[in-house]
Amino acid sequence: MKKTFLVIITVFIAGFTTNAQDRSSFKAGLIAGIPVGDATNVSSFAIGLDAAYHWGVSEVFDVGLATGFINAFGDDVSASAGGLNIQAEFEDFQFLPLAGSVRIYPTYQFKLGADLGYAVGVNDGNEGGLYYRPLIGYNITGNTELNVSYVAVDNNGATFSIAMVGLLFLF
Repeated sequence: MKKTFLVIITVFIAGFTTNAQDRSSFKAGLIAGIPVGDATNVSSFAIGLDAAYHWGVSEVFDVGLATGFINAFGDDVSASAGGLNIQAEFEDFQFLPLAGSVRIYPTYQFKLGADLGYAVGVNDGNEGGLYYRPLIGYNITGNTELNVSYVAVDNNGATFSIAMVGLLFLF
C-alpha cells in the first residue's frame, strides 16, 4: 500500500511539474514613465527595469513574483513668494519593488494584471512603502509584450505614483 501511494504521489508531482514548466515564463524589460499626482512636484521622469516570473494556473490565469528597479529623476523647483525667489532641488527617488503578481488573459493578445507588495526605498531618506501596480498588456509577438501601468508607492498616506509604459521580452 505504501509503495502504491508513493508511486501515485510521484506520478502526480511529475505531471504537475511538467505542466507547470510548460506554462511558466520569465519576462524582463525596460519601463519608462512620467510622475502623476503629488509626484509631479518633485520628479520629472522615471525609467527602470521590470522582471517577473509567472506560473500558469489555467489557460487564462497566471500567478507569480515581480521585481525590478525604478529611478524617478528629481526635479528642480522654483517659486516666488512676496518678492522672494525660492529654488529647491530634489534628489532622485529609487525603488526596488518586491511583489506578488497575477495576470488574466481574456485573449491571447491582451492581458490584465496587478502586482502587490512592498517597494524598498533605495536612496537616502526613502523609506519605501506599499507597492501596487495595475496593468494592461499586449503581446506584440509571442516573445515581446508592450504594457501600460500605474505604479504607486504608498507610505503613511503619501503616495508616489507614475504612469508607465514597458517593453518586456520572454526568456
